[in-house]
Amino acid sequence: MSYGPAPEGTAEAQAWLAGHDLRFGHFIDGRFTAPESLFDTKSPATGKTLAQVSQGSAASVDAAVAAARRAQPKWARLPGHKRAQYLYALSRLMQKHARLLAVLETMDNGKPIRESRDIDLPLVARHFYYHAGLAQLAPAELPGMEPLGVCGAVIPWNFPLLMLAWKVAPALAAGNTVVLKPAEYTPLTALLFADLSREAGLPRGVLNIVTGDGDTGAALVAHPGIDKIAFTGSTAVGKAIRRATAGTGKALTLELGGKSPYIVFDDADLDSAVEGLVDAIWFNGGQVCCAGSRLLVQEGVAERFHAKLKRRMDGLRIGDPLDKCIDVGAVVDPVQLATITRLVDASEGDKYTADTPLPEGCFYPPTLITGLSAASPLMQEEIFGPVLVSMTFRTPAEAVELANNTRYGLAATVWTENVNLALDIAPKLRAGVVWVNGTNMFDAAAGFGGVRESGFGREGGWEGLHAYLRPKGKTAALKPVAAMPAPKTATVEGLDRTAKLFIGGKQARPDGGYSRAVYSPRGALLGQTGIGSRKDIRNAVEAAQAAKGWARATAHTRAQILFYIAENLSARADEFAARIKAQTGSSGTNEVEAAIARLFTYAAWADKFDGAVKSVPIRGVALAMNEPCGVIGALCPDEAPLLGLVSVMAPAIAMGNTCVLVPSEPFPLSATDFYQVLETSDLPAGVVNIVTGPHADLAKPLAGHMDIDAVWSFSSADVSTIIETESATNLKRTWVNHGRARDWMAAEAEGRSFLRQATAVKTVWVPYGE
Repeated sequence: MSYGPAPEGTAEAQAWLAGHDLRFGHFIDGRFTAPESLFDTKSPATGKTLAQVSQGSAASVDAAVAAARRAQPKWARLPGHKRAQYLYALSRLMQKHARLLAVLETMDNGKPIRESRDIDLPLVARHFYYHAGLAQLAPAELPGMEPLGVCGAVIPWNFPLLMLAWKVAPALAAGNTVVLKPAEYTPLTALLFADLSREAGLPRGVLNIVTGDGDTGAALVAHPGIDKIAFTGSTAVGKAIRRATAGTGKALTLELGGKSPYIVFDDADLDSAVEGLVDAIWFNGGQVCCAGSRLLVQEGVAERFHAKLKRRMDGLRIGDPLDKCIDVGAVVDPVQLATITRLVDASEGDKYTADTPLPEGCFYPPTLITGLSAASPLMQEEIFGPVLVSMTFRTPAEAVELANNTRYGLAATVWTENVNLALDIAPKLRAGVVWVNGTNMFDAAAGFGGVRESGFGREGGWEGLHAYLRPKGKTAALKPVAAMPAPKTATVEGLDRTAKLFIGGKQARPDGGYSRAVYSPRGALLGQTGIGSRKDIRNAVEAAQAAKGWARATAHTRAQILFYIAENLSARADEFAARIKAQTGSSGTNEVEAAIARLFTYAAWADKFDGAVKSVPIRGVALAMNEPCGVIGALCPDEAPLLGLVSVMAPAIAMGNTCVLVPSEPFPLSATDFYQVLETSDLPAGVVNIVTGPHADLAKPLAGHMDIDAVWSFSSADVSTIIETESATNLKRTWVNHGRARDWMAAEAEGRSFLRQATAVKTVWVPYGE
């Protein structure tokens, strides 16, 4: 079938640009500033300049943050209903001006108008509608929480307006104000949104937009007046942001790159899978972080599937993105086009290019590369263009192994007519989102985000709103807790007692061969504890990795074992209380009782921290599943030698994680006694590993280890900056105290906040029907 051209008119968009004299300043404190240090923003399809926008400086970032800071207290004090009204007004304006926004998006970004009009804009409106509802409900549903303050948002060029909605809607719903830095290539729809925000009556300073390049974004990230950074972009920049914000106390969410597997089993509807694959990899020209760029097809149908795919590729229409008949539009910029070309030209494998006319300009043809190995660069690295790489597999187990053979973990797709197989495979895939028999399904109600080097945090749903909130109230500074000093003459009673490390279910001597004495306040020698080293951390992580089958144990089984640990601790309660008193000089009775109660708490939660079925607008379900993070490394509180360790360990293992714990540095003997309880409580070897030693020395190898998935620190040592900096190696999640105290006997030391940190939400989309 041949198609004639069906161009979309640009008169209204051109008129809006002309109304600003084709020159834009920043949007600060409810008005546009005078244009300064202008640079061009161009149409990728034609290369023509659309307008000029201002290069943001440190001074403009200062002004925007100051405006947001002035507006934030009043905005936060508004009743949720009032914030909901503003968000509702924004969503209605997105609908009223949908065509104008879609045309301007396509002009500036190069994506086909059908995608801007039919996918992006409805989702933008949906996000503001949904978050208007969250703003209404949050005060009642999330009592005791408050907004973070001023949020800095840095967004990419592939979905300029949709990424704006993903950042701005939850931030405003929670009571924060925003300073947004749009991508250098695609700032225009953000500036139009700023114009429309005035029509919505949004108070001055609540939304601020500063345009510019990466230097502007870096200035925003580094600004001391920012309380949170929300970033979507490349993994390399995400790592740089993690290091830049380390130790500042700024909240951080990162939605980064991906190399998403697209798995086709031999029983799949192959024609449907081909159509899904077209949407997965050639939607937005492959310039999508969750693009299904790695095709894994079962060996028995691979030849037939590839033949069908090539025929479909040859029918794709490439050209003017404003033409409603176009399937693949322009690459966003010549720089990106050059990158795609270089990567493909350097790759081995058999390359097939769509047999379809390619217009002049910033366009790249849909391309399929087969015959690659799992280690080939293009099987591992994100191309961010219309290029698909393919491999075959034989068994479901091999499919999972190949799918997870990547440093990323954003999304995955599974095609099969066997729902049992689909629901068996989905939980095994290391990805934040899994689509079954479909692809690129998004909704504001369903959290989206990745694991591993695809970032952390979720956008959308209640889980996304939590990223813009914190518990109310001020916390006190945490004072360092020192070990009891060695006396001039120690009192030594009884048989020598040397406490070892606990690794892989066994007591182990420290690799370095060093120990330190632990004294009572009165100078009695209580025992010796090993001084752990980097090698001991490595050994403990290996043991924790080997025990990851713990995640497959039923929640009921995990609950039983936690109850059993509590039972065995209770039987030795007097002994543990006496040990705490001997180390600290204070009665340990209440701490032991609290530790037993805390074990009961997480035994209760083990099979009750439920996921959810999200109300998404499809014939199907979106399952939000709480999955364990993996291996959690934790520096336990110094001031609560038993209760602190239990409060960290219990939520981690209740949710199916394994852990490497560094116990209280000044009072470690409670932990070394406690592993005797673990040895007699049916806990599988390696689920809990304990390495004693100085927190300041062990924080770096713990946070930098590539096989640890999350690091927590409640230490009184100043290690938060070290942990957040080192965590950038593989972008593991961190939860650190920044030197602030927590009352371990109080309700704040247990419950949902710990469970959320111990889990990651995986959204599994399962459409149904013929």
